[in-house]
Amino acid sequence: MKPHIALRRPTASAIALDATLLAMIGVTVLGFFLIDTKGLKTGPATLKLLSDLTKMVSRPVAVHFSLPEALYAILVTLGLAFLTTLLGAALALLLGPFAAKNLSRPAVAGALKAIVAFVRAVPTVLWVLIFAVGAGLGSVAAVVGMTFHSFGYLLKAYSEAFEEVGGDVVEALKASGANWTQIICQAVIPSSMGPLLSWTFIRFEINFANAVAMGAAAGAGGVGYDLFMASGFYFNIGEVGFITYLILFVAIFLEIGATRLRARQHVQR
Repeated sequence: MKPHIALRRPTASAIALDATLLAMIGVTVLGFFLIDTKGLKTGPATLKLLSDLTKMVSRPVAVHFSLPEALYAILVTLGLAFLTTLLGAALALLLGPFAAKNLSRPAVAGALKAIVAFVRAVPTVLWVLIFAVGAGLGSVAAVVGMTFHSFGYLLKAYSEAFEEVGGDVVEALKASGANWTQIICQAVIPSSMGPLLSWTFIRFEINFANAVAMGAAAGAGGVGYDLFMASGFYFNIGEVGFITYLILFVAIFLEIGATRLRARQHVQR
């Protein structure tokens, strides 16, 4: 006898998800047909786009700044990413135990996770613009806004890492006479160091990309501002390509560093 294949009946959530995906696909396809091109001819415009992309990739050149100035701009962007990651990680590490269900009261942990869920739901650039109302566009608003979003991101990651520590370990330490602070500092954080470092470095990579965008959107300086000037003010495609290559090399370097850090932490454990 041939085995019977049991088919699962679609649930309400699966039907709703499929309907949402189909609606999004339909709206996307419809948007391509209804887009207002302002009389622009699609064929020549596409060829011009491909020509500009080819020029950007094949002929990168720095015109309005030198290589040392470009490297300094990269360092400014990396410094902005590092500072915001460091501040966000410090705040998240301080409040992370209070957001972990196995280390704090359920009401406190739930309230903190609800707050950071709202923080994460708002994009980083919007937080920067909100703080720019009081501080003005510039590096201050960029640092505060990026730190705020980094804190929400890392608090969730840290609290989930702390929750992976077995409850029997925490109970055993309590039974041995260890207080709450000793449990956190001598057991929970050391055993969670691998995930903490991984999540922190991932956030640093995200903040580097955000710092590039904030250099253009919020006037925070760095290589993002140079990219904005090259593309929106000087209209120099070759210079855009040069800056893009710099950003790409830094991103690759950060990825290699993150991979080695995770591998080293795994070996130590």
